[in-house]
Amino acid sequence: MSNVPQQRLLQTAIPGPKSAALQARKTAAVSAGVSTGLPVYVERAGGGILVDVDGNQLIDFGSGIAVTTVGNAAPRVVERVTAQVQDFTHTCFMVTPYEEYLEVAEALNDLTPGDHEKRTALFNSGAEAVENAVKVARHFTGRNAVVAFDHAYHGRTNLTMALTAKNMPYKHKFGPFAGEVYRAPMSYPFRWPGGPADCAKESFDVFVQQVHAQVGEDNVAAVVLEPIQGEGGFIVPAPGFVKQVAQWCADNGILFIADEVQSGFCRTGDWFASEHEDVVPDLITTAKGIAGGLPLAGVTGRADVMDSVHGGGLGGTYGGNPIACAAALGAIETMKEEDLCGRAKQVEALFVPRLKALAEKYPQIGDIRGRGAMLAVELVNGPGDLTPNAALTGAVNKACHAEGLVTLTCGTYGNVFRFLPPLAASDELLSEGLDIFEKAFAASV
Repeated sequence: MSNVPQQRLLQTAIPGPKSAALQARKTAAVSAGVSTGLPVYVERAGGGILVDVDGNQLIDFGSGIAVTTVGNAAPRVVERVTAQVQDFTHTCFMVTPYEEYLEVAEALNDLTPGDHEKRTALFNSGAEAVENAVKVARHFTGRNAVVAFDHAYHGRTNLTMALTAKNMPYKHKFGPFAGEVYRAPMSYPFRWPGGPADCAKESFDVFVQQVHAQVGEDNVAAVVLEPIQGEGGFIVPAPGFVKQVAQWCADNGILFIADEVQSGFCRTGDWFASEHEDVVPDLITTAKGIAGGLPLAGVTGRADVMDSVHGGGLGGTYGGNPIACAAALGAIETMKEEDLCGRAKQVEALFVPRLKALAEKYPQIGDIRGRGAMLAVELVNGPGDLTPNAALTGAVNKACHAEGLVTLTCGTYGNVFRFLPPLAASDELLSEGLDIFEKAFAASV
């Protein structure tokens, strides 16, 4: 249990004076390119609460963008990290290795979908993991082309910016980007021209036709797909789409890469979102929720694929840092011991009825989607008008912040409200957060 009191408490306006002073220092010291959605400076956190420097206690519906799934400063994570810091902080696994890296790799090989023989390599961030997965795929297949999807988000490095679909703020004026990256339409039931009922078949047919015509199957090394898209709007593909794409890849000698950086580690009610339709990726990328807040990422995949790379072809100075590995082992232990997959399903059962009731009252909620504790509502102008309503989304977000609820938006059009609470948060806190969201919505419409 967290030693942070699990209750919302507002001592000042949000942000308070101490946070405002720190934000002034941030403006003077940090690049303007590094923005903050809510300039409240945190000094302690635990469970579902963030405590700021002004003594305010805020309910956390963001988990640091799906990172603190096990809760902030989770006891098992803290215990393992503390012990590891006392032992040693770094040697570089490529120079003198250590057992903690092996334990994380073994855990990932065991937990990720499929019972085939696997190998893992560890890195620092989701973007690094995706970039290295593409490197592996190109090396193994001898092909160059990579296919990604509309609304995709895969990172901020040069190659992952090329894979990412959204220009502002991720790609604007940062080109030229890596070549041989192609984009296909995403299976997006809410906005599919033919309607949700036909989305799975039609979107898959369009995908196949477009890749065949514009790229050529024999040129494609990999298809990179988020089983539930993250930054692009928590878009859940039509049932069957992901499985069809994975099978098409297998039929054409193409590697299917599941980017589970945001959807992995119990977030969707399964260990990985791919499991929902029994999809077994050739390669799977992980980060965010893997290590309870410490920077760690992984690429896990078929042994023959991962072992095809020459010695020294994968790695990095900090990849699989021992402290981050210790944190991951503590986080994974927490997920198992506390059945956080089951907890994610409980969160869904709590949220969805409340969101549906709100949608019945306010037609600006055009779609409710997601699984587990990875949920979202898409806001539009109203009945018969699906124009994205980014202004309302921003207004609700601002109103939530003012009442001590940390919330996040997303979506290609900036009109999606996403819910990513820590799975350590109590039902009471989650219900109070939903109360705040509902009041903010009513006040903003």
